[in-house]
Amino acid sequence: MVYDTAKQLAAELKASEEYRTYALMRERANENNTTRALIEEYNKLQIRAQAAMIAGDTEGEAVKKLQKIGELLQFDKDASAYLMAEFRLKRMLGDVYKILAEAVDVDLGPLEA
Repeated sequence: MVYDTAKQLAAELKASEEYRTYALMRERANENNTTRALIEEYNKLQIRAQAAMIAGDTEGEAVKKLQKIGELLQFDKDASAYLMAEFRLKRMLGDVYKILAEAVDVDLGPLEA
């Protein structure tokens, strides 16, 4: 029963406006090789920058590079639309995860924002 419900939820997530917009914007952004490469680098740098910030290094090279690439992507309409769509989808998924965790009384700890 739980797995059937999870499969139903997965289908509803995939049919959601957030996911459909994300998929369309991802496809558009990936049509341009430069944009795709910048987004890939941006995603890699996000992880490095988060690790640096957790370690207390808010002015490190990864953070600066992330800011520069973010500025470049901001001026690319397809990349900007993709990143916003990705943010909205991830926020929705985070909300769903939070609802599920609260239902079974699981502490999300550092995952909560």
